[in-house]
Amino acid sequence: MLNLPRIMIAGTHSGVGKTTVALAVMAMLDKYGLRVQPFKVGPDYIDPGFHQIATGRISRNLDTFFLGPEGVQEVFTRSARSADISVIEGVMGLYDGIGAGDDGSSARVAQILKCPVILVLDARSMAHSAAALVWGFSNFPGGVPLAGVIINRAGSPRHFKILKEAIEAKTGVPVLGGILREQDLHLPERHLGLVPSLENEKIVSVIDKMAHRIMEAIPVDRILSLAGRAPALSRLENIFAVHKQVKINLGVVRDKAFNFYYQDGLDLLECLGAEIYTCSALNDAKLPEDLDGLYIGGGFPEVFIEQLADNHMFIRDLQQSAAGGMPVYAECGGLMYLCTSIKDFSGCEYKGAGIIPASCQMGHKRAALGYVSATAISSNILVDKGSKLKGHEFHYSSINADKLNSAYLLQKPGDGSSHRDGHADSNILATYLHIHFAGSTAAALGLLRSCAAYRRYRRI
Repeated sequence: MLNLPRIMIAGTHSGVGKTTVALAVMAMLDKYGLRVQPFKVGPDYIDPGFHQIATGRISRNLDTFFLGPEGVQEVFTRSARSADISVIEGVMGLYDGIGAGDDGSSARVAQILKCPVILVLDARSMAHSAAALVWGFSNFPGGVPLAGVIINRAGSPRHFKILKEAIEAKTGVPVLGGILREQDLHLPERHLGLVPSLENEKIVSVIDKMAHRIMEAIPVDRILSLAGRAPALSRLENIFAVHKQVKINLGVVRDKAFNFYYQDGLDLLECLGAEIYTCSALNDAKLPEDLDGLYIGGGFPEVFIEQLADNHMFIRDLQQSAAGGMPVYAECGGLMYLCTSIKDFSGCEYKGAGIIPASCQMGHKRAALGYVSATAISSNILVDKGSKLKGHEFHYSSINADKLNSAYLLQKPGDGSSHRDGHADSNILATYLHIHFAGSTAAALGLLRSCAAYRRYRRI
């Protein structure tokens, strides 16, 4: 059994300042000299980037839809055991999951990990009613007990005092502290949510301010005391208890334009035999030498499209490698990049890598968001025809799919509607679908086997 001090920072709903508070707590604990392991509930890529800046450690995603209960516990214990304390940032509201159920919710993860939950409450336009809200969350049927409340955006010290007295008197849940409204603590946003940390040069100073604000508001010993009460967890070894299947060299495009990757998924690829070499589509003149395959993740290529389009040497090397049969797997932003052209939000058109016969257009309205189940329409470099995968979509762009060989049929859980997605042709797989390799071991193996086959072919 493992004793792993931990807390979850959850919210009553999206927009309450949950990310701000979670980052502030992480940074505060880091300033006290503790090794802080950050986690994020759900499939989000952006918040974990901020977590890494606040703690110096790679943040991990805890997602019951992708990983299942045992997978969540394995991913958690695998990283948490080398830290002094773990801080888990929730997703949406505490009980918000897929549809009307709790799968994918922060509460479900808290139950699996037996984790003390601190609820963030937005205090704007609220007084005594705050107690009713906290009581409802604390007494929700089948829910999780609350270890404490953090009041965010209190209008004044007097306002905070009123809220604290009402909540503690009516619910018995302790108020750990409160944060007054501070405009300088807001994180910048863009169409997919928060601006990724790799783009925001000022984020270090912003997080530093957050840490000092939370130090003033909440005694660190209260956080440590709550975290230390978490019961021991058993160590599971299923996903990563694998033997190397093949030995291949896998390129991963990782820069400001492409940085949406699940670290545990990359870890599994390495456990299975991949040697990972990172490269930049923005700055490198060519791919790393001796690659057996390339993985281009999601991100914001539309923001850097002019620089991407101007890197002719990298595109030429990518085109030659793809034409020579090297497996190329591209997710979302990677799919966009492989198109012949991309139009940005203003309608300006730029050349893409030209690997797949499609054009891409950015839209001002969200095109897709949510979990999906995917069925492979034909065999591809990851899975065989008819194989099922779990994935997630989140994009504002759309592509002209007239000339594409659709890769997947996507369907939302509990929804009868479906739509085709992506492009699969020989050694190329490009799709809007994000998958988590740690929850799709068969797909991870499929990618490595495709790369190994290419390795054998090019050495003949």
